[in-house]
Amino acid sequence: MENITWDKTAQAQFQKILEQIPDLIRGIAETRVSKKAEGLIRQESRSEITEKDMVDAFFAETPPGFVMAMKSGMRDLGIDYTKYGYKE
Repeated sequence: MENITWDKTAQAQFQKILEQIPDLIRGIAETRVSKKAEGLIRQESRSEITEKDMVDAFFAETPPGFVMAMKSGMRDLGIDYTKYGYKE
């Protein structure tokens, strides 16, 4: 399997979302979400993480109590998670 890369837009969005997460848990969130995104693309034998992969990973790894804040942060950044099947 070749090296995994991030789509440039998805990478920038990922970093901006991480900046919204409290320092205390930011590192954990970064690790869990990036590993989840990598796992998603490996299942499909792809090597680039897209916006959809990043969104899917955040929804999969964000604890229920923080989902509303995550959605708000994504909306603030212009990320339309509803186009990937997630409810407003």
